[in-house]
Amino acid sequence: MTKKLRDLSLQGKISGIYLIANLLVLVVNMVLLLGINNMSNEMDMVYNDNLHLNELAEALTSVQDSMTDYLTVKTSDSLENYYRSEQNYNQIIQELNTDVTDKAFDRMERNIKSMSETYLEVVGQTIEAKRGRNVEKYRNKYETATSLYHYIRTYINSLNTEKFKNNSQNYSELSGAFRIFETVSYLVMFIVILGNVSIITRLAGTITKPLKTLSGLADEVAKGNFDIELMESSSRDEIGVVTGAFNQMVISIRQYIERIRQSMERERESKEKELRMETHLKDAQLKYLQAQINPHFLFNTLNAGAQLAMMEGADRTYQYVQNMAEFFRYNVKKGNEIVTLGEEIELVDHYMYILNVRFSGDIHYAKEIDQSLLHVEMPSMILQPVVENCVNHGIREMAGEGRIWLSVYRIEDVVCISVKDNGIGMSQETIDKVITGTYKDEELAAGSNGIGMGNVIARMKLFTECEDVITITSGGKDRGTEVTLYLQIREREEEDV
Repeated sequence: MTKKLRDLSLQGKISGIYLIANLLVLVVNMVLLLGINNMSNEMDMVYNDNLHLNELAEALTSVQDSMTDYLTVKTSDSLENYYRSEQNYNQIIQELNTDVTDKAFDRMERNIKSMSETYLEVVGQTIEAKRGRNVEKYRNKYETATSLYHYIRTYINSLNTEKFKNNSQNYSELSGAFRIFETVSYLVMFIVILGNVSIITRLAGTITKPLKTLSGLADEVAKGNFDIELMESSSRDEIGVVTGAFNQMVISIRQYIERIRQSMERERESKEKELRMETHLKDAQLKYLQAQINPHFLFNTLNAGAQLAMMEGADRTYQYVQNMAEFFRYNVKKGNEIVTLGEEIELVDHYMYILNVRFSGDIHYAKEIDQSLLHVEMPSMILQPVVENCVNHGIREMAGEGRIWLSVYRIEDVVCISVKDNGIGMSQETIDKVITGTYKDEELAAGSNGIGMGNVIARMKLFTECEDVITITSGGKDRGTEVTLYLQIREREEEDV
């Protein structure tokens, strides 16, 4: 029922209030009128007994008079009048109470009925004696009937008097009760009117109060205050619909403002990230410039030397110079770009070829690559510095026993790039310093590109937006080291032709 009331429209609620108020007044009026009508009927019935006894007395007199008239004139009309009077009186006495009770009025009515039946029997005998011309008999019967008539008449008058006294007392009591009922009726009507006013005021308040609250909240929103407490509404009328729409509007505005704030925050962080990345890249390029001769000049010179070696038929020299040229060309073209994992592995291949030429094949290099991951994006100049560290700090002095393994594999949505050597290993203290960026190598190995592990780790963190981008494990002294880099899978978009 409560749910149905909440679902009513405003028109339905207002109409309901009007109907309930008027229906309540109507019901109370009907109850009061019914009570008044019942009391009026009771008052009217107070003297019904006296009226009935008067009718009985008149009917008795009519029987006596019609009998006397017939005895005097002996006509058919007088005889017909007698029978009519006798039948009427007989019907009336049949209505008298014959129950055996201890009430005086009931006993008197029973006696009147019994005497009246005897009286009618004697009167009938009198009429029959008259018709049979039995003068002596009808005279005796007439005297007996007349005696019974006076006796019944006196009994009826006595009963009528007693009932009149009793009915008068009842009438006085009913009159007093009627006046009390009238006073109570006025009081009830007054209470009902007050109740109706209270109900209408309360129900009207349930309609206008939400509107006032909603108006105040709308005013706050108009002033720019969106941190207001949303208004609750369980009804589904027009006010409930407007309240729900208002709450949704405020929520949408809050979400829109939050999206703008987050967008501005992301834009700021993106710009900061770009600035940091640019700073690291410039730092890396500066170290390249400090550590090497102009790479453009070297690339052009090596390219010319490769062409000369090819023309002279020096294939091994050509291949060596060509790898050198490709190595420097990558540094020139890819130094500030996002590249693919395949391009980084190709650079490591060139680098390892060059080293093995320099060191007469002393460095053993092996790869195990998941080919489906070659298009994953990553920053440039990441793998070569890691491999270079393995060579310079791990296996350089191992005289042909040094080994490097490059592995690329996938764990769910993460690409794992492992660079492992069998060199001198690292202490845990050194590992912690490298990962935290506090390790300082005072003397860069000969031929180093000048990019340290700190720069590599910093750029990986910026690119992946994650702190856990690297792990370094070592079995201890002369037990080798493994460096593992972690990348989220993000394939490079194809460039427009």
